[in-house]
Amino acid sequence: MTNTKSHILESVSRLIFLFIIIFSIYLFLKGHNQPGGGFIAGIAASIPLFLLAMSLGVSTVKRVLKVDSLTLAATGLIFAYGTAFVPTVLGYPFLFQKMIHTHVPILGELHIGTPVLFDLGVFMVVVGVSTKIIFSFLDVVNSKEKV
Repeated sequence: MTNTKSHILESVSRLIFLFIIIFSIYLFLKGHNQPGGGFIAGIAASIPLFLLAMSLGVSTVKRVLKVDSLTLAATGLIFAYGTAFVPTVLGYPFLFQKMIHTHVPILGELHIGTPVLFDLGVFMVVVGVSTKIIFSFLDVVNSKEKV
């Protein structure tokens, strides 16, 4: 079996990793006023992980992440459902949102609300599930190449 490691893919994936993650954070924070949010930010954050897994190997990326994909997805699901369900326990409607407006000296006006917490849970679910699928496919492909 020949070595099919691509040095170009490895270099490019390391180079663009940070840029795509920053773009993912931008999509996450921009999501309540314009298109974006937890789902699309999770998809965007999964892309550089896929590229790294292809170039460096699944085991290396899993070791760097230090969190199991399914654990991340389950935690995100609990988080998203919790932010949607907790208001019903407090006597508010399901998915009730609360906004906090404050002034931060350097940043200016800051508006934080519970929808951001819900989107964070969705983000975690999407990243967890998509990386689990990607890692599983790459494990199968790598095991077939060894045969």
